[in-house]
Amino acid sequence: MSRLSGLTSGNSLSARAFRSGGLTILGYGGSQALRLASNLILTRLLFPEAFGLMSLVWVFLQGLSNLSDMGVTQSILQSKRGEDRAFLDTAWTIQVLRGVLLLAVTWSLAAPAAAFYDAPELAEILPVVGVTLLVMGLFPTKRDSANRNLVLGRITAIDLSAQVIGLVVGVVIAWTTGSVWALVANAVTTTVMQLIFYYVFLPGDANKLRWEKPAARELIGFGKWIFLSSAAGFLLSQGDKIVLGKFLNLGALGVYNIGFFLASFPLLLGGMVMRRVMIPIYREKPPGESDDNRAKLHKMRMLLSTGLMGLLAGFAVLGVWLVAVLYDPRYALAGGVVVLLAVMQIPQIIALTYDHAALAAGDSRGFFILASIRATLMIVGLIVGASQAGLTGALVGQGIAMVAAYPVVVWLAQRHKAWDARHDLVFWCVGVALAALSFWLHHPIIGGLSALNLP
Repeated sequence: MSRLSGLTSGNSLSARAFRSGGLTILGYGGSQALRLASNLILTRLLFPEAFGLMSLVWVFLQGLSNLSDMGVTQSILQSKRGEDRAFLDTAWTIQVLRGVLLLAVTWSLAAPAAAFYDAPELAEILPVVGVTLLVMGLFPTKRDSANRNLVLGRITAIDLSAQVIGLVVGVVIAWTTGSVWALVANAVTTTVMQLIFYYVFLPGDANKLRWEKPAARELIGFGKWIFLSSAAGFLLSQGDKIVLGKFLNLGALGVYNIGFFLASFPLLLGGMVMRRVMIPIYREKPPGESDDNRAKLHKMRMLLSTGLMGLLAGFAVLGVWLVAVLYDPRYALAGGVVVLLAVMQIPQIIALTYDHAALAAGDSRGFFILASIRATLMIVGLIVGASQAGLTGALVGQGIAMVAAYPVVVWLAQRHKAWDARHDLVFWCVGVALAALSFWLHHPIIGGLSALNLP
């Protein structure tokens, strides 16, 4: 009991990590629950093509965001000057300038993007949703400072509150208009409310425009590799939609997006825990420093992977049933997407805890090497798979690519003395068994995904 009390109220690294991990899971779980509620309501008020259209919008905006990411947040999390006011204001200034640039680029590329995907609505929607990139550039660095110190309670409450307001606005507009603009209003309202709430409710001084040369050199020096890594990360996170946007029509892409939304929950949750919790832990307890640090990291890694693999197993086994219960028959094939995507994400779940050891050590170059190899392999797998076997082939190709990238993961983990062979062996065995069970249970509906291979 005293141990539990210490974890819930103490100020040690373990206590802060325990609370922050719990809040991250609570916040992300709550966020996804709200997204699911929004999804269930809006899929009944809107048409599948609306979700396909918005998936293209987010591909475009995520691409712009990643292709201009200078790693400001990661710099604040790992830098020795992460609490210094001049450093924070310089970081915020870089962030603001980036937001202004992204808004201008969004406006200029809206028409060409609409022509490329043969979706004229993009020309009107992109400039409006592009405002969110400017708004996010104005987010105060006290949000990153709270993350750095593993104090995430208010951030969790703010993010969930903003999402609720955005959901209400989106549902009202969908109810009254039945238009794709309901999804646009949801996104813009949520981001604007986050900005307001961060400034009003987070403790700390407001940022001001400042350019301190040493801080700028450190931020840009660290960020140049983050910039390249984020470009690769964009291909990793959005490559499926980039490729499938050319192989599927908007309706089929909307069905795929519903399946992706459900199946991606464990991997995205794990990624958020890594960003918010593991970088500070790796920074304060480097695995190469002592056997005690490695033992503690092993316990945390086993606990996290067990939870994430359990979630993934739920979607791999119950995905078809889940879609049948939650959605109307227009989205039935999304069940096969859920199952296949869940299985193909097993290699990523196993390797999830390693790459952030590089970031915590300031090795943004090593992080970029891994991200670029993963992205290249995945895009090749998607294109080759889609050209040979449509949607099913694309998703299988994605999974094969992540298996092929595993030796590079091991190389980077060993470089920072973070590789845990015992952990990986256990979860590779679990993953293979889970994949076999899922294919045995659901091979008919997985084969039925060919119905989505529409021009």
